[in-house]
Amino acid sequence: MDKSPDAFRTISEVAEDLDLPQHVLRFWETRFNQIKPMKRGGGRRYYRPQDVELIKGIRHMLYDQGYTIKGVQKLLRENGNHFLVAIGNGDMAAVEAISQRKQADQVPLTPAAQPRGGGDDELVGQPRVKPSRRFFGLGKGDEEGPVAPDASKLSRDNRALLQEALFDLLECKRLLDQVR
Repeated sequence: MDKSPDAFRTISEVAEDLDLPQHVLRFWETRFNQIKPMKRGGGRRYYRPQDVELIKGIRHMLYDQGYTIKGVQKLLRENGNHFLVAIGNGDMAAVEAISQRKQADQVPLTPAAQPRGGGDDELVGQPRVKPSRRFFGLGKGDEEGPVAPDASKLSRDNRALLQEALFDLLECKRLLDQVR
């Protein structure tokens, strides 16, 4: 008996449908945090329909289009899950609509319309400044050195280093949560 399209799928069903080994699906879960199957007692995975659609898009980009894992991660970061789901389904109209919307969002803002510092968007996402390998201002000039305790803001490099540390900690937390 066939399952409903809205039914959850086991890892073996997804692997068979997409012609992938099960270990590849487990590996992709570690590389793409967007893939989040529900786990039941004993660690048995159940994939939601949207997980399966996303995996289909990832598979298409990796196997059919020749992208690397980092390349697909970048696509997901820049365009979102819907983009890869549309690619996996072959819905080129949706892919084009998402691309056009992204281009419209990239129209440069006037200086008055630029977001001010301190917003939540600066705390989560990729670092805006490529941090140097100096640790919190050591070996820099006075204007770029460590921030005094009473200062109201961090230097750009220090902020980027802290943000990078936050990303590492969040990834560690995610991996620990998977083990539990």
